[in-house]
Amino acid sequence: MATIEQTTEIGAPANRGGSAGHDAHATATGVTNKKLGMWLFLASDCLFFGAFIATYLLYRGRDTVGPGPRLLFDIPFTSATSFILLMSSLTMVLALAAIQRGDERRLRIWLLATALLGATFIAGQVFEFTEFNREGLALDTNLFGSTFFILTGFHGAHVTAGIIWLMSLWGMASQGRLKQPDSEKIEIAGLYWHFVDVVWIVIFTVIYLVPQPGNPGG
Repeated sequence: MATIEQTTEIGAPANRGGSAGHDAHATATGVTNKKLGMWLFLASDCLFFGAFIATYLLYRGRDTVGPGPRLLFDIPFTSATSFILLMSSLTMVLALAAIQRGDERRLRIWLLATALLGATFIAGQVFEFTEFNREGLALDTNLFGSTFFILTGFHGAHVTAGIIWLMSLWGMASQGRLKQPDSEKIEIAGLYWHFVDVVWIVIFTVIYLVPQPGNPGG
């Protein structure tokens, strides 16, 4: 008994029976290496998003030339695309539940649904960027343009990466290479996807919902 406890403390694999599943990669923290790596990645990503959000707030309302947010924002449209993105978190949860039950058909359905909802959000963001550009806002137009496009574009890149990830998982599931014991792959992808959604709630609130200070740029 003493030998077993000592081995567990130094982080040796707890599963000595050779059973399948992610327990074979369990660490002393109780979290597998892959999942721990994802948590560390998300923690580092929090710093990037935090820095971009802080920069946006720091320069908010300091423009002397337009166009500004009050002239450009279409809150109902962005609220609709935000709702679509948040609904993708629900379909992601359903995909994880499906693979944990061994229901491969529903796993494929919910993975595809999640990717399509994310793609719809990205399409809305591209449309919004295009409209802003037509109104005269570019990355180098003013402080608002620089901070807005960098922050929302950085988030959009994360969503796009998530869509590619989900489609690759959907392809694996379609080929029968994603089975019930592989549920951790869906769980880790879900962690990333939920993180992207939660970050967007913060960004949407800070940029679109918090009242804009009056400035000559509008």
